[in-house]
Amino acid sequence: MRRPAAAALLALTLALPLALAAGHAAAVQPDEIMTDPALEARARAISALLRCPVCQGETIDESNAPLARDLRILVRERLAAGDSDEQVLAYVEARYGEFILFRPAASGANLILWIAGPAMLLVALAIVARLYRRGAAAAAAGAAAGEDLSAGEEARLKAILGQGEGSPAEVSHDGTPSSSQ
Repeated sequence: MRRPAAAALLALTLALPLALAAGHAAAVQPDEIMTDPALEARARAISALLRCPVCQGETIDESNAPLARDLRILVRERLAAGDSDEQVLAYVEARYGEFILFRPAASGANLILWIAGPAMLLVALAIVARLYRRGAAAAAAGAAAGEDLSAGEEARLKAILGQGEGSPAEVSHDGTPSSSQ
């Protein structure tokens, strides 16, 4: 009874990555592909640099959205017209804005965004290191100062744990035995 379930799980585990990969491969339609392999390779490279305005998390090469298809066709038309890769990217960016670039330039206002993530990580690591050192220093100082329990505290602790001579009811809050009996 376990073998069919294990076989089904294995089949699903192997089929899932293939199904996900097939979705990305199907984005470029056969009628979009250029006859010149060199131009097609350039078109694919440029398409990998442009964000789909609909999906926003995918490149136009990966997206099945109609607007992504239009952009893929536009890129191929510009390449067929003789534009360089930089000219095609500049043309698309001029029409759709810098947001269309999957990796915007690290300059101007974008430089703040590029630096902010690593800077916040370094600040967080510095804070954690400082807190860790402060805690370790306080523990070492406490051990060096001999912060042991007082006799009353030890008696109360033993009574609470049931290891002392009296029960917890027989020990007062200040650690001295109570004489309530």
